Amino acid sequence: MISESPPAHGVAALDRHGVLVVGGVIAAVDLPALRREFDRIMGVGRGRAGGGARSPLAESVVLRTLAQSRTVRGLVEPVLGASARLVRSLLFDKREGANWEVTWHRDTTIAVRERREAPGYGPWSVKAGVHHVRPPLRVLECMLTVRLHFDECDERNGALLVVPGSHRDEGGGIDLSLVPDPVSCRARAVVCPVPAGGALLMRPLILHASKKALDPQRRRRVLHLEFAATPLDGGLQWAGEPNEPEG
Repeated sequence: MISESPPAHGVAALDRHGVLVVGGVIAAVDLPALRREFDRIMGVGRGRAGGGARSPLAESVVLRTLAQSRTVRGLVEPVLGASARLVRSLLFDKREGANWEVTWHRDTTIAVRERREAPGYGPWSVKAGVHHVRPPLRVLECMLTVRLHFDECDERNGALLVVPGSHRDEGGGIDLSLVPDPVSCRARAVVCPVPAGGALLMRPLILHASKKALDPQRRRRVLHLEFAATPLDGGLQWAGEPNEPEG
């Protein structure tokens, strides 16, 4: 693994645009083993049809070691500080037989251990048996998503589309309940290609989407990690704390 922190100008670019691509995060020699582990968890070749998996770190020492590595911490800490903790993990596998489109949205919910009513938290939902809630804006502003790409990703196989700068409150406030206007988003969108072994760093409040892969035979395997730098209110706990492996 290559241990490399984003340079100062990279952190500034992330703050300005809400997204940053960093190449060479995972050494090429390590990618085949990571792909095999990814496929093992996803059940590829064993009839699993879905294109995603929740909490994969609980199933894999290999992926957990990567997520907790100095390499990944070196991406996160310059942005959120040394106190940042890993609070959620997902796998995304866009491929033939699991090819989907994601409409324009912001990531506005978090996973918590149990439901507790707290001012500013809501509405609530349950996904795969885990409680999710929309927290106050200040919580989301202190989060960072790191998407580790095990395959080369571009427009042909479902690269992320983003609206640069849309994560920032420019004085009018960000309405978390507002449904984004797809026409406006498309007009301002840019594509975020990522090389195999690279990482896409993203603020969860940025407007983003992805199209179906035009060439779904090209895999797009992503380990999605969410980090947070602030505790929650009212006794709420991140789903990954205090004793789960991804914590």
